[in-house]
Amino acid sequence: MKTILKITALVFILFIHQNKISGQKTSSPNVLFIAVDDLNDWIGPLDGYKGVKTPNIDKLAKQGINFIRAYCSAPLCNPSRASLLTGVRPFSSGVYNNGQPLRKALPDVITLPQYFTANGYEVFGAGKIFHEAFYDTVSWPSPFPRQTSPTPSTTPVNGVATFDWSPLLNDDSAMADYKIVQAGINFLNAKHSKPFFLAIGIMKPHLSWYVPKKYFDLYPLSEIKLPKTIDDDSTDLPNLGRRMASGHGEVRYNGDLQQFVIENKKWEQAVQGYLASISFADAQLGRLLDAFEKSVYAKNTIIVFFGDHGYNLGEKRHWTKAALWESTTHSPLIISAPGITKPGSTCGRTVSLMDIYPTLITLCNFPKKEGIEATDITPLLKNPRLEWDHPSVTTMGKGNHAVRTERWRYIRYDDGGEELYDHYVDPYEWNNLAKDPKHAETIKKLAEWLPKTDANPAPRMDASASNNQ
Repeated sequence: MKTILKITALVFILFIHQNKISGQKTSSPNVLFIAVDDLNDWIGPLDGYKGVKTPNIDKLAKQGINFIRAYCSAPLCNPSRASLLTGVRPFSSGVYNNGQPLRKALPDVITLPQYFTANGYEVFGAGKIFHEAFYDTVSWPSPFPRQTSPTPSTTPVNGVATFDWSPLLNDDSAMADYKIVQAGINFLNAKHSKPFFLAIGIMKPHLSWYVPKKYFDLYPLSEIKLPKTIDDDSTDLPNLGRRMASGHGEVRYNGDLQQFVIENKKWEQAVQGYLASISFADAQLGRLLDAFEKSVYAKNTIIVFFGDHGYNLGEKRHWTKAALWESTTHSPLIISAPGITKPGSTCGRTVSLMDIYPTLITLCNFPKKEGIEATDITPLLKNPRLEWDHPSVTTMGKGNHAVRTERWRYIRYDDGGEELYDHYVDPYEWNNLAKDPKHAETIKKLAEWLPKTDANPAPRMDASASNNQ
């Protein structure tokens, strides 16, 4: 009995000692919140591209739960992040595009980092968490300055402003994302007396795809595989669908971009640039995770990792985000919650990136917050196979929405145009079934998830904001 008491006392002493080392209360979990800009499903855990090299994302997925059907609320940086960080959907706020400041639409909204501050957490963020053009300084007690990266000596090297890629002769340490991650590493190496919310926003693979040469070398042009496409994939799209397909958002080019890419034999190069940027981002994630695993906070920290939306690289003749298809809306989402998630688990239920906010409220034992238009997915963290009936709704501009269930994607545009895809047999969305009468009942049921009203567009800022990182 005395031996047992001695062992118990020793364990208690070690616990107190560890707590003193960290200087941190252990009753509340920390949160490591990692956003990656323009990252689609071309990562190992989602198998969107055979041969992609993302060892650190792969490792993280093995530590937590990988949501294979996670979708953004809007396929653009600003509205996706604004909705995720406020819990207010684009069709409720009117923040539909990159030119609309969040605070003009919702001046008094309590953002996710603000809610952590209000609940006694130390909050720090670096990099692209909010849309960079409208960085919400009130959410951060100590805003981290914006960082810059080197560029090639002559730009653009590929003839299209902003749609550009090139290997750099610089080291990783010259890159903005390296500096951003270093800020996170420094935070993890410091002592914190309170639980913390640490947000790190990695900016690659956002255009332009300028990263050190060693990442381009991972993907020889001779081995590049192009996205699976079919000729004239846009012929069965309604008018607004075709307009979204031919519009290129941040990619500034006068004319047919698809034609430019093909005629100038740039497609493989563009894919190489995007893949290189993904692997660069993955390497920076690895630095952050290595520091985290060596820190005293490793056993009491929730990790949330996500990409803010998907991205097209030629599918449906489209070369950016800003559309309502699978490739533009499908997003990575990995969550590791100690004592709750089973390492290496996978969830095939349909979830939204907006679900992160209410889920963290539950995981951190915060008071419930009114006005959040999302679903707490904590039950799925505990049981990934739980019955689930919460389709994901994505919005691209006023009146344009997509509803995604495990089987179906239904799109309705503002002018009444429709698309319907059966993912059980058509994962690349090549066959629009919306005009087939036998699917009328399916469309009717899916349409019940569409918003009944759409907010008018929020006030805009100057035009340059829409193209800002």
